[in-house]
Amino acid sequence: MRADTTQEKTNGESKNGNGGDHAPAPLKFLFVSLESLSGDLAWTLKKEGHQVKAYIKAKTDEDVYNGFIEKVDAWEPHQDWADVIIFDDVEFGEIADKLRKKGKWVIGGSAYTDQLEMDREFGQMEMKKYGVNILPQWQFSDYEEAIKFIKENPARYVFKPSGNKPSGMSFIFLGQEEDGKDLLELLDQNKNVWKKKAPVFQLQKLISGVEVAVGAFFNGKEFIMPVNVNFEHKRVFPGDIGPLAGEMGTAMFWSKPNTLFHATLEKMKPALAESGCVGYIDINCIVNGRGIYPLEFTSRFGYPTIQIQLEGILNPTGEWLSQLARGENFELRTKRGFQVGVRIMVPSYFVKKERETLDLYHDLPILFKKAENLDGIHIEDVKLEEGVWRIAGESGVLLVITGSGTTMHEARHQAYTRIKNIMVPDMFYRTDIGIRWNTDSDKLQTWGYLS
Repeated sequence: MRADTTQEKTNGESKNGNGGDHAPAPLKFLFVSLESLSGDLAWTLKKEGHQVKAYIKAKTDEDVYNGFIEKVDAWEPHQDWADVIIFDDVEFGEIADKLRKKGKWVIGGSAYTDQLEMDREFGQMEMKKYGVNILPQWQFSDYEEAIKFIKENPARYVFKPSGNKPSGMSFIFLGQEEDGKDLLELLDQNKNVWKKKAPVFQLQKLISGVEVAVGAFFNGKEFIMPVNVNFEHKRVFPGDIGPLAGEMGTAMFWSKPNTLFHATLEKMKPALAESGCVGYIDINCIVNGRGIYPLEFTSRFGYPTIQIQLEGILNPTGEWLSQLARGENFELRTKRGFQVGVRIMVPSYFVKKERETLDLYHDLPILFKKAENLDGIHIEDVKLEEGVWRIAGESGVLLVITGSGTTMHEARHQAYTRIKNIMVPDMFYRTDIGIRWNTDSDKLQTWGYLS
């Protein structure tokens, strides 16, 4: 099946920050980050000829992006230098609100959208307030109360901590037993440890279906079309086995506004406009033949979502980001069909506190069989030293490799062919990103959510 889209024909071209009929005038972009997340976007802007500076708070990311972009020790002294300031994570909403009121061009959430993502109960109640259907859910700050609740109301639940967790950290647990006994045991055995790491959490009724997200860029007043429909692959190993990794890869396509968008994200437009947020926002859902059930907000760029979106967007990156920051209403030109992105990692991902293993992989070179062809190669925690790409930081997350095609099969083939160009000792990745599309698309079309 081909995606129903309003995009332009790609003719097989690869886009990594270039496109359009003319280059926009060079601008100055300042990135403000809690941890190393948006370096690939910053590098794309630099390759287009724009000036870029980046501040990263996390000390463990001290050498990440060295050689690719200019980094600064503090962002505040550079705010007047910047034409556009980009906050790439939650927790910056209040600062972004104040800067926008001063007349600065800012891409980033608001105090309101920070709360939508970080406070799960608030996010769910806001969706309900604006007419979005939600699943039954209960918020707790006492593990004994949660255990008592499950005993009195036996069923399958999803355990979700509230707050902003570092990349790769997840305590989400999907109950498998119909009477909830597996979750009961988990909570009972871990309550003393999790009280410190997840003091506030949510139990949400678990339902079966297709997990799909719908997102769009927002200019402070309006959604920018087309919308993005994406399918995350969160577990480490193929077949959805192993721990949740935050994200191992994503399959996506661009679409005209569809039923999924109308039933969820579009209904939040008045609240988003009132908050003045500017950037990307998405709602992850479970859908089945009975309905659409939103799970949570992402009120910022997604990672690796933004890298994969760059594969599909044809507008020059600096042009559409500055238009977004200025509050202009425009339409993205995007490739027809599908995009796939696959995360490349090394085993240090699993041992963030084990110094010997971290040191083993840190500084190892990332080699390319054909160094002249880096299409679809997007950076994560790497650095550039004397022309050699090397592993940086401590995350063990190295690259996102993307591909496009008029069918999901073609997009997958291009992405995985590009991976064959990469040589890193002990690198691993999921081999099944996008493979569920054949069955998921049939269900989504039958249920009418993509029309």
